[in-house]
Amino acid sequence: MIKNPYQGKFIAFEGLDGSGSTTQASKLRSFLNESQEKFVLGRPSAHLTKEPTNNIVGGLIRGQLTGDWKTQPECLQLLFSADRAHHLEKEIIPLLENGATVITDRYFLSTVAFGGLEVEDMEWLIEINKPFILPDITFLIKVSPKTCLERIKGDRFHIELFEKEESLARVWQNYEKLAKRFENVYIIDGERLVEEVFEEIKNLVHSKLNI
Repeated sequence: MIKNPYQGKFIAFEGLDGSGSTTQASKLRSFLNESQEKFVLGRPSAHLTKEPTNNIVGGLIRGQLTGDWKTQPECLQLLFSADRAHHLEKEIIPLLENGATVITDRYFLSTVAFGGLEVEDMEWLIEINKPFILPDITFLIKVSPKTCLERIKGDRFHIELFEKEESLARVWQNYEKLAKRFENVYIIDGERLVEEVFEEIKNLVHSKLNI
């Protein structure tokens, strides 16, 4: 993958569904905007986004994950890559070029970790993500599959594809392998109080990215 060549900082949050990555990403965006009080392209300087996106390809992906339609695992992974390429081109890179801090709730680690359940060739999964930017820092929130499922069942009326304890345990094993392989990935204990988790994230952002 490509090291971020742009002025702005790129931060990713990853983890099993129910790990709290969305909550922590939102808290970081709010904290940075309150402390910086700067604007880029008419927006607050810290921008929060997510994958899959709300664009056309992202909608196809969500339909597959919720069981509304079905395609082959390799096709699904290519859709993730197409969605990411569009996401970078139209949203993330223009902001980074102008000095914004972009925070994404999920990025390539999630697609590779989850995709590895059905696609045996993990090297192929990594290869189709090679043209993309590597985040300056990635927070991988660690929460047990059992706890994640308990949280999910409390928030949703349905369980999405992959959201079963055994499957999530395998996904986490993939996450750990990827964390050792790629730079600037920090595993964060997500089974603490929300504010305790955020304090560690906030301190790492300041010490590693100086923001």
